[in-house]
Amino acid sequence: MKGAHFLVAFVLALSSSSAFAFDPSPLQDFCVANNDPKDGVFVNGKFCRDPMLATANDFSFSGLNIPRNTSNQVGSNVTLLNVDKIPGLNTLGISIARIDFAPYGGLNPPHIHPRATEILVVLEGTLYVGFVTSNPNRLITKVLNAGDVFVFPIGLIHFQFNIGNTNAVAIAGLSSQNPGVITIANAVFGSNPPINPDVLAKAFQLDKNVVNYLEKQFWVNNQ
Repeated sequence: MKGAHFLVAFVLALSSSSAFAFDPSPLQDFCVANNDPKDGVFVNGKFCRDPMLATANDFSFSGLNIPRNTSNQVGSNVTLLNVDKIPGLNTLGISIARIDFAPYGGLNPPHIHPRATEILVVLEGTLYVGFVTSNPNRLITKVLNAGDVFVFPIGLIHFQFNIGNTNAVAIAGLSSQNPGVITIANAVFGSNPPINPDVLAKAFQLDKNVVNYLEKQFWVNNQ
């Protein structure tokens, strides 16, 4: 019985901790980020500015309509508007991103957002998108055209790939003021300092020379 009680307690504790794994709901109308702590009160995320000092600029951003430069090795560019760009997002648990893709081959490489679910809408072009579930790693994919929407669950590896012959543009909403991003290839082969090649050679079943070669490459950050 003691074992059963412990298991129930453990499950309840785990459920409770999971419930607080996302951005907490705000306890006030808003909490504008304040980088000077002496004039603010810390709630969560960043210090809050006196609400009486908030302005419209704290809640706005101009220029998301402007196409971004995609002339890099992966052919994409992500413009993320999180709490660092829009201070009024502080404690609100949401952010937005524009993703530009070069014609056929523009790729937002496999990555995860450790703190956010993503919902993506295609504005222009045709994208092949997908995510991989936790073990046993089922791949779920779909081809999206302008006006189509797709959801990437929190913490799962996902990607977007332009299969059209023209530029593609998408807008993504993310369920965190600071969703974070871990690009898989960059993290594994481009970490600083590098991961021991013996670890990667065994994990990926590769020759160690191949791992050494990959770790010497320049891994593009398209953020």
